[in-house]
Amino acid sequence: MAVDLSHDPAVAELARRTARFVRDVVIPVEERERGVAGSEEVRVELQRAAREAGVFAPHVGREFGGHGLDMRGRAAVFEEAGYSLLGPLALNIAAPDEGNMHMLEAIATDEQKERYLRPLAAGEIRSCFAMTEPAPGAGSDPGALLTRAERVPGGWRINGRKWFITGAAGAGFAICMARTAGSPGDQAGATMFLVDADNPGMKTIRHIETLDESLYGGHIELSFEDCFVQDSAVLGEVDQGFRYAQVRLGPARMTHCMRWLGIARRAQDIAVARAAERRLFGSRLGDLGMAQQMIADNEIDIAAARGLILRACWELDQGGSAAQATAIAKTFCAEAVWRVVDRALQLCGSLGVSGDIPLGRFLREVRPFRIYDGPSETHRWAIARRVLRQYDRAARA
Repeated sequence: MAVDLSHDPAVAELARRTARFVRDVVIPVEERERGVAGSEEVRVELQRAAREAGVFAPHVGREFGGHGLDMRGRAAVFEEAGYSLLGPLALNIAAPDEGNMHMLEAIATDEQKERYLRPLAAGEIRSCFAMTEPAPGAGSDPGALLTRAERVPGGWRINGRKWFITGAAGAGFAICMARTAGSPGDQAGATMFLVDADNPGMKTIRHIETLDESLYGGHIELSFEDCFVQDSAVLGEVDQGFRYAQVRLGPARMTHCMRWLGIARRAQDIAVARAAERRLFGSRLGDLGMAQQMIADNEIDIAAARGLILRACWELDQGGSAAQATAIAKTFCAEAVWRVVDRALQLCGSLGVSGDIPLGRFLREVRPFRIYDGPSETHRWAIARRVLRQYDRAARA
């Protein structure tokens, strides 16, 4: 069977336009802001420019103003957007909004789509996904969920604490995961709730200082204290929250990989330009064997990461869970992107460590990806478990 890795012409053209937009419009803003879009004015400026360039919201269905790309199409466009730290924000494909849009489009009611998805897709509001909790609550193990929601007349009352909630500062609403049945440790019994930002029961405790700074809205600790929501706030079915989370998590892991692969390419481009121009020991840096090895290893990591992303996206587009493929791709990409940026910085020497080029910033930004969306160790454990289960089934057959 023939394997065609080319993209549909319309997708390829959108990727090319995205690449031009990022280089001509976004990178100058990134350089001005030093990689941190801390103001609403910057977000609005970038998203207005993306609309004018025709590259805004490539992932959302056309009925909500997007281009309706499947996962393989997103891989091409998101990688180009990720060439700048602010590219995903400009196209409205940054985490957590992009993953929330994907999930809302898949499982929200028509009324919920109009109230939450449409303004989110248009960039009129932002959102957050409130699942992670302080220890011993939900983190790498979602089943440890402690936040509870109890039925009360007219709706539900939510109590609990969330932390490391990306994008919560200034978000228009949160998707809160709360336990509605069972006990911590159970892998069922969770429900998702749509909670408006002006709900008096949802409060910001603090902004968490972190290594990375480019994710808009920061990482926030939230409390839910007798937070009342109506029955219409339930997203999906009651007690099915963990199952619905898989609609979001697999694709979101891949879109993270796509975006960070763009930064890896940018780091490689900076390093190759430096290696081609820098002269020492009587020759170009790029003519030295050790420098060539680092350049080659970067190319290998980039190509391998892209291949794993496309494989996982193909499985997702076929309608499968792609749990193994996404876990493999996420683990490899998170570590490969770090290696690429680290080698690029090493090739650039003292210039790489300085603030004159963005490699130091990139290194700080990509390091947490080995923890976000599941630490590498958790994914390796899950990968190995699936392999062993497959062996056991084969042995019993």
